[in-house]
Amino acid sequence: MSNSIMIVGVGGQGTLLASRLIGHVLIEKGFDVKLSEVHGMSQRGGSVVTYVKYGDKVFSPIVGEGEADFILSFEAIEGARYLKMLKKDGLLITNTAQIYPITVITGQQEYPTEPIDALKDKCRVADVDALKLARACGSDKAQNTVLLGVLSRYMPEIALESWLSAIEQLVKPKFVELNKKAFLEGRNA
Repeated sequence: MSNSIMIVGVGGQGTLLASRLIGHVLIEKGFDVKLSEVHGMSQRGGSVVTYVKYGDKVFSPIVGEGEADFILSFEAIEGARYLKMLKKDGLLITNTAQIYPITVITGQQEYPTEPIDALKDKCRVADVDALKLARACGSDKAQNTVLLGVLSRYMPEIALESWLSAIEQLVKPKFVELNKKAFLEGRNA
């Protein structure tokens, strides 16, 4: 049996780093882990998706429709875009801060007025203002780490120390303390 996490966001938000941090803690715990990254237009503010599958034995990193245990959404519209991938009892963890994807910026789509409320009507949602918490730590860019902190609450098999160690090992040294603080803010949100 395997579990799966989708990480969705807009290019430049740190989805790739988040998937590597998750993969790192899972490998340390002894799981077989597969990662897949879909870059697309990530450098231009486009949609970015990464998959993390883990379990006793995993054969493919790809997450099919209705298979994701968690969707970690760095932006609510991106969470809505991939909602069909979530299991019926899965959990969408999303940032409430609005970051307009390229489809909104170019006028192809309108940003919904209450995207979080619409999501809550369709699935279980853990929402957090990651921007506010990241700013309290000293950097807007730590939003992804705040959301990882939220995710960690739902993965009790991974000890807090493992998460903090992964941040120390994978984040640039000058940003380690900031990201540890942001992670803890998310974990306690």
